[in-house]
Parts: sequence; C-alpha cells; structure tokens
Amino acid sequence: GVTLNVIIKKHKSFFISVNAMKFFNLFIIVALAATITSSKAYKSTEKHNVLFIVADDLNCALGAYGDSLAKTPNIDRLAKEGLLFTNAHVQYPLCGPSRVSFMTGLYPDQTKSKVLRLYVRQTIPDVVTLGQKFRTENYHSVRVGKIYHYQNPRDIGTAGHDDSYTWDRTVNPYGRDKKEEYKLEGLKEVLNGGVLSWHEADGSDEEQTDGIGATETMAFLDEFAASGEHFFLAYGLYRPHVPFVAPKAYFDMYDIDDFSVPESSEAYLQTLPQPAARSVRAKKEQLNLDPELAKKIKHAYYATTSFVDAQVGRVLDKLKETGLDKNTIVVFTSDHGYHLGEHGHWQKQTLFNDATRVPLIFAGPGIKSNKGNVDAPVELVDIYPTLMDMMQMQTPQFVQGNSLMPYFDGAREPIRKSALTELEVYTPTGLGKGYTIKTKRYRLTQWQYKGQTHYELYDHKFDAAELNNIADKPDYAAVQDSLTRLIQNRITAAKETPNGLGRQIDFAKPWREPKRILPKAK
Repeated sequence: GVTLNVIIKKHKSFFISVNAMKFFNLFIIVALAATITSSKAYKSTEKHNVLFIVADDLNCALGAYGDSLAKTPNIDRLAKEGLLFTNAHVQYPLCGPSRVSFMTGLYPDQTKSKVLRLYVRQTIPDVVTLGQKFRTENYHSVRVGKIYHYQNPRDIGTAGHDDSYTWDRTVNPYGRDKKEEYKLEGLKEVLNGGVLSWHEADGSDEEQTDGIGATETMAFLDEFAASGEHFFLAYGLYRPHVPFVAPKAYFDMYDIDDFSVPESSEAYLQTLPQPAARSVRAKKEQLNLDPELAKKIKHAYYATTSFVDAQVGRVLDKLKETGLDKNTIVVFTSDHGYHLGEHGHWQKQTLFNDATRVPLIFAGPGIKSNKGNVDAPVELVDIYPTLMDMMQMQTPQFVQGNSLMPYFDGAREPIRKSALTELEVYTPTGLGKGYTIKTKRYRLTQWQYKGQTHYELYDHKFDAAELNNIADKPDYAAVQDSLTRLIQNRITAAKETPNGLGRQIDFAKPWREPKRILPKAK
C-alpha cells in the first residue's frame, strides 16, 4: 500500500492521462495477483519446528477413528485440531523394516531391510535419514525413546538399533515397567517381545518408561522455547507393544465385559492362499484362546493405549504452554497396525488391514481440516517429502513418497490411487512373498509361492473386516484385472534403484542375539 501511494504521488500527472489510467488499472491487477499468490499456505518466511510422535504397535483403536470403547481424549483432540488420515498404511507390518522405511522415505525392496536387528546403514550406508536431513538444515535433531527398532522390552534403556547420524542428542528412558518385568503375566513361561503379556502396575505415570519419555520430551520443549533453536523432536513410545503395562488406573477406566474377541474357524483358512493362512496361525500359543483370557488381553491393550494417550497429552499440553504450538508441526503415527483376535490372530505380520493400517495425524499452523478427514490411501513413506515441503526444504532425490501438502490446503483429489505394503512369510514348504495394495474401496493381495501366483481380493464396501476373499469371482473379474495391473506397476516401481541413494547392500545379516538374561527382582 505504501509503495503504491508513493508511485501515485510521484507520477500524478502521468496517471491523469487515459493511457496512464489503463496502466494504473493493470498495475492494480498485478499487485493484487502478487498478494494472492504470496498468501498460499507455508509460504511464510518463519521456520517451523517438528514434533514427531511415534507409538509402538498402535492400531486404530482410538476414539478419533470411531472406536466407541477407546478412551483416548488427547489423541482425539489432536485429530480435531489437525487433519486425520483414515486410510494410511505402512510399507512393511513389522517394527524394524517399517521404521527404516518411513525414516528414509523408501520402500523395503529399496532399503533391503525386511527383518529385525538390522541397523539402517548395514543395507543403505549412504542414505540421508529424515532426522539427518534436518541436521543438515541447521535444526536440532533429538530422539527420546524408540524411533528405530528396539527389541521391546529387552532393549529399553539402551539405544537399540538406533542410527547415531540421525540425531544430535538422544535419551533412552528406563522405567518401572522394565524393572518389574518379573511381575508380568503371559502366554508362555519365558516371555519376550513376541509373546502376549500384561501387568497392572502400581505407581504413577511418571515412573513408567513412556512417562519418563514424556517428561524428557517436555524438558526439551522448555529448552527450545527458551533458546529459540529450531528443532526436529522425535518422541517414540514403547507402548502399547507387549508387555501391555500401565498403571492400574488405566485398567479401571474400562469394563472388561465390554470387550469381545472374534472367533475364526479352520474352514476360513481354506479360502486363503497358503502364506496368508500361515500368517494368521504363526504363533501356536495364541490360537483358540479361552474367551475370558482373550478379553483380559484385549482389555490390557486398550488400557495401555489409554496410558499412551495420556503421555501424548502431557507433551501436547507442554507444547501449548510454551507457545511453541504456534510454530510447530505435530505428526502422530505408529509403526504398524495390530490384530486383536481378528482372523484368529494377535499382533502383526499379516497383509490384512488390521496390520497395515495405522493412525496418521498432522496438526499445526496452516493445516486446514474444514474439508474433513482424508479417506484417500496414503503411505508412511509420504511423511518425509511432506515435511520437506512444509519446511520449504529440498526433498532428497532418492525419496519415494508423495507430499501430502495439497490436503493441508483443502484439496481432496487423491495424490495416489493405492497404498502398497509387502511381507515375507516363511512356511514349512517355502517362502511366500506377498504384496498388497489398498485403494479407497478395495484390497488386492498378491502372493508368489512355490512358483505360482495367488490372490486375495476384498471389497470394503461390503466386507471391511476382509473375511470374504472374492478373488477370481466372475462378478469382480474387471476389478481384479484392473487392480492386478496396478499392483504390478506398484511393485515394479518399488523395486527400482532410487537416484541419489548410493549403495544398497543385499543379504545383510541381522545382529545375533546372545542368550537372554531373564528378569528378576533386584
């Protein structure tokens, strides 16, 4: 406005002429266009911070995702303030491979990491991870808790399979839940991170590992609020991964009789390809659980999820208290979904919706949610390029995901047609290599097994639980043909060597585990 007035006063006589008036009108139009263009989201010169919150083994049993039993007011509040993605999927439904994937923006066929106990640089030593990229942009990159793979609960208190190049500083919380492992109940006499186990704990939230993690994250927020330093702060929780441990008050929030666990027959398995059937019957101790015991375990999962929600709430409250919420993008997600008896299975490592689908919420300045939730399929590899766009940073060339930025400005045109997940399943008669795509309506899963290709097809319009495999049904022949072409293209693209990635090392060996030291009272 000031510049325009100066021009008018300086050239008053010029603007009196007819031609000058035409010029004047044109000038106004150009000025207005420039103003409108510059008002687009995230074009501010102010740098934003990132608070990245990752839960462990958390499915979509949350109030914000429509679960009527879940008591998760803090995550629900974040979803209300931000933008919720209802159809977000991981790229591998297992801790280590999934975390390497979303921290690099690469598919597992590109990271070469599909098993546990691998460090990211054993397979892609030259990669620039998400936190590492922020470090190169002069941000303070901090980890509290679990971001890369940990054997949980064994590695609590250590760095697990962390990547030191990703961070400037790290904190490895160690709480009462770790000290009191000897109190756990479980399905086996000797418990580990793969066995269902639980405990109603005494004491306060702040004594638990995730409670300590929340306190440490809050301290970093206070520090950064005082220093004005820009940050990428990752808070990784260890729950609700087994053991399902939370203070007793969280168990008391629920009536155990409100829970039920679906039953699954052996006849159902006959409708599935062999690797899919194997994936939902992999752990013998979890099969055909007594209904009352199954309810007890599900109750413990929900209680632990509510405990996780409370710790997230403490951190979000501190973010607001410091005023950093005005300039911080919050991302909340999980490393994969989790079966709670669906398909006769508990835990993860399947290609069903229960294992691939995760919560994904973005909140913060400039993120619009007036158009409602995003129901189009998205992937966790999309987080890396999205944050780059939001921070106005250059996305590394090797990153494979798509930016979700258009959704934050109100667009609802899908940025991708499908979300891709893969899984390898070992059976007594050979390896099954599986890929699945989830579109807005359908799931198609393809298995390569014993030299043959097998399919599963589910129509979520009529079968959201994915119990009726309609592959090769005549009524769905055109749909299956179209999705088959799509999944083939997705698999081919996910196997391509990304430009700028550097070395890719095949057949890296996981670190061998020594004999386990069993927990005892100290």
